[in-house]
Amino acid sequence: MSQLDLSIEAGVSARHLSFVETGRSRPSPELILRLAEQLDLPLAARNTVLLAGGYAPAYSTHDLTDPELDPVRAAVRQILDAHSPYPALLVDKHWHLVEANPAVALFTAGADPRLLSPPVNVLRLSLHPDGMAPRILNLPQWRAHLLSRLRQQAVTSNDPILYDLHEELRGYPGDDAHETPISTAVSRIVVPLRYRHDGREMSFLSTTTLFGTPLDVTVAGLAVEAFFPADPATTASLQALAGPGAAHRP
Repeated sequence: MSQLDLSIEAGVSARHLSFVETGRSRPSPELILRLAEQLDLPLAARNTVLLAGGYAPAYSTHDLTDPELDPVRAAVRQILDAHSPYPALLVDKHWHLVEANPAVALFTAGADPRLLSPPVNVLRLSLHPDGMAPRILNLPQWRAHLLSRLRQQAVTSNDPILYDLHEELRGYPGDDAHETPISTAVSRIVVPLRYRHDGREMSFLSTTTLFGTPLDVTVAGLAVEAFFPADPATTASLQALAGPGAAHRP
């Protein structure tokens, strides 16, 4: 985005924006927030820019256990419970596991206990050779998908923790892993997770759910990662694993 494009989107003259950039004019907090919104900065970064400009942060940061976030936790719990018998989990901005439904146990089965000690990082668990990686049948494809997503998130947030995590995961083996041919129609549309559990081959589609209007830094960093069966065989396997009381899903 050019400076002219940014000035038009933010509703400020290009001359004034140039003065702000060079330090000849001091921006108001309202202008800082408008610019941050147009640049799609995360809420934590907007607070940082406000502080750099000499203003108080505009967005709160709560702990997940704070009473103010009770409605948020209740909404997430409802999503996770309703998704059973399919796996779903809640992660924070650094991909640490916050909550999960019981079906996620099929992903953690067989993982080194060290990877399951809190705080559990779900990307590390996914790609570590002592985690899920040996059971992911399309590991190179899935690995490339996760690394690309993490890299984009790190660049957008300029978060050193995410950059360090990306470098760590890049060092794990997986690019030269054996990959069975991909022949299903869904594999030509999205990147599936093809996973072996207890002798069964399963195929999943993943979705990400974010809070649509966050005004809190913690809430803005939360994401629900939900997995759906990509074929009837996976649906049947998940319902069998969940037992006779599992909800039937089409």
